[in-house]
Amino acid sequence: MAKTKRKGSKSYPHSPNLKTILMVEDVLKDNADRILKPAELKRMLPKKVNHNTLMNIVDYLDRSNKIAFNSRGMLWIVNDSPKLRKAIAEGTNH
Repeated sequence: MAKTKRKGSKSYPHSPNLKTILMVEDVLKDNADRILKPAELKRMLPKKVNHNTLMNIVDYLDRSNKIAFNSRGMLWIVNDSPKLRKAIAEGTNH
């Protein structure tokens, strides 16, 4: 059975599932102190991930401002510090 594409919809071959996205996020968080190239990230993952799938994840993380990505590599930039969240919350209540 051939897949049909609805008018106006995008085709995403190698679409990642949530488990794979979270796996990539965890590796990037654990290495937040260094810039990783895609090939290096791929080697660090606990399971194999198709290159196109990985690049779709990287694109998603970049667009959602969780990583900075350029020609040198990628870097996790989300700050999950409870102290920072508290300071922001206290600063916006005045």
